[in-house]
Amino acid sequence: MAADNAEIEAGDDGIRLDRWFRRHYPALGHGALEKLLRTGQVRLDGRRVKAGERLAAGQVLRLPPQLKSRFVATEPSTNPQDRHPQASAKERTFAESLVIHKDPSVLVLNKPTGLASQGGSGLTRHVDGLLGLLTFGKKQKPRLVHRLDRDTSGVLVVARTAPAAAALAKSLAERDARKIYWALVKGVPKKKSGTIKLALAKEGGHGPHGRDEKMVGKPPGDKSAQYALTDYVVVDQAGDEYAWIAARPLTGRTHQVRVHLASLGTPVVGDFKYGGALAKGSGEIADTLHLHARSMDIAHPDGGRLRVIAPLPPHMAKSWKFLGFNENDARDLFKERKA
Repeated sequence: MAADNAEIEAGDDGIRLDRWFRRHYPALGHGALEKLLRTGQVRLDGRRVKAGERLAAGQVLRLPPQLKSRFVATEPSTNPQDRHPQASAKERTFAESLVIHKDPSVLVLNKPTGLASQGGSGLTRHVDGLLGLLTFGKKQKPRLVHRLDRDTSGVLVVARTAPAAAALAKSLAERDARKIYWALVKGVPKKKSGTIKLALAKEGGHGPHGRDEKMVGKPPGDKSAQYALTDYVVVDQAGDEYAWIAARPLTGRTHQVRVHLASLGTPVVGDFKYGGALAKGSGEIADTLHLHARSMDIAHPDGGRLRVIAPLPPHMAKSWKFLGFNENDARDLFKERKA
């Protein structure tokens, strides 16, 4: 039997090979796919390929004949209702309520606390799964270009087209994105501003994703760690018990802001993973993680800059009010600091 060829279409530009197979051959298990790749029965433009490789529109996949005979290829529907027949009007309303910016190429969401960016073990609701409800007339489903931790709220930029996804991903990779996080921490740092320099590595014994993942600080020169830098400023404080911190990560390591603030002896309130019992709130201050991606300034795919600010989530807004902090403070506290 002759092999079949499948050309990568514009709607699949930029996705991983294994996700392409989940989209078009959902009955093909990951183990079976890995075997096809390992034995060279699946090739991309005539060469061997790995499951994690990103695909580009116009490339050609060679598919073995048994794939077509044993599994049914499926074409993704261009109708959002067809892709999400179970989605209720309430779910669509919820998804649309997250949008704080919309233009032809980009959506910006204000991700709520507790909603994962992508799916994982035991997760049935996540941002990536809601994006099919946010096409707003386009045939393509919007695409995530970065993530936020499940319990971190705030600015999440989403591409509406394949070219926009590529442009935004390039800007993020080249660090042409200025992200500011707001955090409520327990205690007050000794220095009211500075740059935290602490290399980070994944701690052994934890899973690769989600809440099982934990990072630890490492001494300079440790080859197992990646360098990480975070600028911070104490914006306000409530006595010596709580401080409002604005943090600007200069690198993009997992849990970076959380680990760095905890390294000062001032963990984010509600961050029991890195702060232990010290992170517990008291009185009107909830035990929920008080970390919010407040703003982002990034090159817009269509030219110019995209600058967005996300309002605080309810539990943080309540804490700000209780502590007498001004949540509408729009000062650029890093303006004079070197990026």
